[in-house]
Amino acid sequence: MKSLALLVLVFLLLSIDACAQRASDSAGLNALLASADPTEVVTFKNASCGCCSSWVHHMQSAGFKVRVENVADLTPIRESLGVPANYGSCHTAHVGKFFIEGHVPAEDVKRLLALQLPAKGLIVPGMPNGSPGMTSAGGHQDPYDVLLVALDGTVTVFAHHGS
Repeated sequence: MKSLALLVLVFLLLSIDACAQRASDSAGLNALLASADPTEVVTFKNASCGCCSSWVHHMQSAGFKVRVENVADLTPIRESLGVPANYGSCHTAHVGKFFIEGHVPAEDVKRLLALQLPAKGLIVPGMPNGSPGMTSAGGHQDPYDVLLVALDGTVTVFAHHGS
């Protein structure tokens, strides 16, 4: 019985520590985003991801100032920004008041910033061939949608790319 009580106590302490770490991570993320220029794209990605680096270059070529933050785990960042769990991609970015999840074209980000819609952000789920950062040798592009996540979590098509 004592070992069961000890096990429960250890579990509770680990849970409290995990919650405190998540709160600390969230506070750090909020401070980082608050210090960013509102037109700067803050991009969170894995240091070794080549397609993420290609997307960053795409955004820079379109005139965006981009700050890269290499992280091991995007999950707490996505949760903090309100990215729906089932729509993740390989990198998460933030610009102005919006998240940008995945290989969203710069033109769509510019349109969202100009419209200032009541939304959380834009998503390109997965890694569609031909999206910015996912170009193929033959230039083939699969059709894909850029999704808009409204403040209430509703997801609608914002733009369609490809045939």
